[in-house]
Amino acid sequence: MSTTPPKADTIDMDLGLKGKVAAIAGGSRGIGRYIASALVREGCSVALYARDKGGVESAVETLTQAGGNVAGASIDVTREDAGEQMARFALEEFGRIDIFIGNAGGNRRKPFVDTTDEDWTDLLNLNLLSHLRAARAVIPAMRDQESGSIVFVSSIFGREAGGPGLSLYNTSKTALISASKIMALELAGEGIRVNCVAPGSIRFPGGSWDRRCNEQPEAMEKFVADNIPLGRFGTAEEVADVVTFLASDRASLVTGACLNVDGGQSKSLI
Repeated sequence: MSTTPPKADTIDMDLGLKGKVAAIAGGSRGIGRYIASALVREGCSVALYARDKGGVESAVETLTQAGGNVAGASIDVTREDAGEQMARFALEEFGRIDIFIGNAGGNRRKPFVDTTDEDWTDLLNLNLLSHLRAARAVIPAMRDQESGSIVFVSSIFGREAGGPGLSLYNTSKTALISASKIMALELAGEGIRVNCVAPGSIRFPGGSWDRRCNEQPEAMEKFVADNIPLGRFGTAEEVADVVTFLASDRASLVTGACLNVDGGQSKSLI
């Protein structure tokens, strides 16, 4: 089962990101770290945040060694003051915020009748409210510049039913897409664009799909054959490339959109 996209010829394309500053919530590992790497390659300075101090330090060290201008802070994005902390840190380190990437998220799978108020509070806080607090905190700096780009990482299960056991995840991811659409309408006149990406099943080292592929290779081959028309899992680099495009001046007419990155896996007509 292939996990690598076909190689394409290298084409130089200036995305207009040199000298820009990006703040990334959930940027120390997984898809967020790949997004940070993609933005660094395009010439962005990056402020990244995550709860795990060791993970943040490792990401900053790796990206700095690769030539990036990167700073990181250990911040629990679910705290009510986290958005203000993130905005303040980026402004102190780099003097401006051009891009905010909301990538933090998680899941708690269980039947709806077994969910508790604590489950709903925790997942909505992590998958929705943490993003909205951070966006509110960075918007004033973007308004001062009369430009900015906000990109939230949602899911294809924010666009359509995710199946039994996913009421918490589905609801929080759908709400994020809905909020981003209204934000895009409200902020368009101020030069601030707001978009989402909706990844499907993405495999990367250390991720849940990678673990399942290693533990159940035959079952995962069948899953891909049954569910992903392109015939392979997506890669975190492919998600990062779409996020980087949406954050860039090359997507200057794109706002209020939610782009699938899923190899045809999703079924929604929207």
